[in-house]
Amino acid sequence: MLLYIHIPFCDSKCHYCSFNSYVDRFHLKKDYMLSLKTHLLHEMQRFEVKKVDIESVFIGGGTPSTIPPQLYHDIFGIIKPFLKDDAEITTEANPNSATKEWLFGMRELGVNRVSFGVQSFDDEKLRVLNRAHSKDMALKALNDAKNAGFENISLDLIYNFYKDTKELLKKDIDTAFSLPINHISAYSLTIEENTKFYTTPSVAKDDVELADFVIGYIKSKGFVQYEISNFGTYKSKHNLGYWEYKDYMGVGAGAVGKLKNKRYYPSKLIEEYIKNPLKIQIEELSKEDTKLEKIFLGFRSEVGVNEKLVDKEKAFLLVDKGKLTYKNGIFYNQDFLLADEVTSFVSNDI
Repeated sequence: MLLYIHIPFCDSKCHYCSFNSYVDRFHLKKDYMLSLKTHLLHEMQRFEVKKVDIESVFIGGGTPSTIPPQLYHDIFGIIKPFLKDDAEITTEANPNSATKEWLFGMRELGVNRVSFGVQSFDDEKLRVLNRAHSKDMALKALNDAKNAGFENISLDLIYNFYKDTKELLKKDIDTAFSLPINHISAYSLTIEENTKFYTTPSVAKDDVELADFVIGYIKSKGFVQYEISNFGTYKSKHNLGYWEYKDYMGVGAGAVGKLKNKRYYPSKLIEEYIKNPLKIQIEELSKEDTKLEKIFLGFRSEVGVNEKLVDKEKAFLLVDKGKLTYKNGIFYNQDFLLADEVTSFVSNDI
C-alpha cells in the first residue's frame, strides 16, 4: 500500500504548473496540517491499514519544503508503526526553500529520499518558467541533501521548451550527473488549462527527435528507463507502485486515493479542506475503466501488461514487428513514448 501526502503551498506559481497549489495561503499552514492529520487517520481506517502495511510514502505538492519539519512531526508519529522496515519515504523539495536545516530536520523524521524540482540549470530558462531558484541554488541544495545523509536523491528536468536545443539539454543532463543523484525524472513541457502558459502555447514544442535525444542521453549515462519519464540506478518504489496499480491513500487538499475500484477526492480548496477534510467525493470505476488503466500504465512502464487484458492476436502482431516483447504471459512495450498507440491497438475496449 502507498501513501501520498499533498502540500499545496508554493513560493511562486510556475507558468506551466496545473497542480493544486497556492502562493498566498501561508498563514493557513498550521491549520492545514491539523486537518491533514484528521484526514490521514480517517483514510487509515477506510483502508484498514495494519502494521507494516505501508511500503512507500510520497510528500508532494505544491512545495513540501515550505512546511517546517516540526509541522510534519504528528504525521510521522501516526504512520511510523505502519511502515515496512524498508519503506521508501520521499519528499519533494525546491532548491530555494530546502535549506540545510530543513533537510536535516526531514531526515531526522525518517525521510530517506528527496526529489528536487530543478527543471533546468539554465538561469534564463528558469526565469521564463518562473522558477524561484537559480542554478547555484540547485547545486547547493543537492549537495546539502547528500551532506544531510540522503543516499537516494532525484531531480526533475523539463524538455521541449521552445528555446531548448540539444546543446542546452546536454549541458543540463551533464550538470545533473555531476551531482550526487541516482534518479532523474524528465518531463516534456505540456500546456495545461489554468496555467500562465495556456495563453502562450508556443512556449512548448512537440519535438520527438529532442525527446529521443533526452531519453537516449540519460540512458547513455547508465541510468535505466523504467517508466516513460523516470530513469535511475535506483527505481522509486512509489512510482512503480502506481504503474503496478497498487492501492494508495491520498491525503491533503486535491490529493487522490484509490482502493480497489473506488477513487477518493477531497476538496481542492484549502479553506474548505481545513473546515471539513472528510468531505470526500467517491468515484466508482467500472471493470472497463480499471482494465484500460492497467493496460495504459503497464505499457508506459517496465511493468508490462498481462495477456488476459489485451487482444492477444493484435499484441502478437506487435511482437512480430518488434514493438512489444512477450515473456511468461506478460507483454512489454519497447518504446514508452508509443504507449497510447499500443494501448489503442491491442485493447478490445477502444
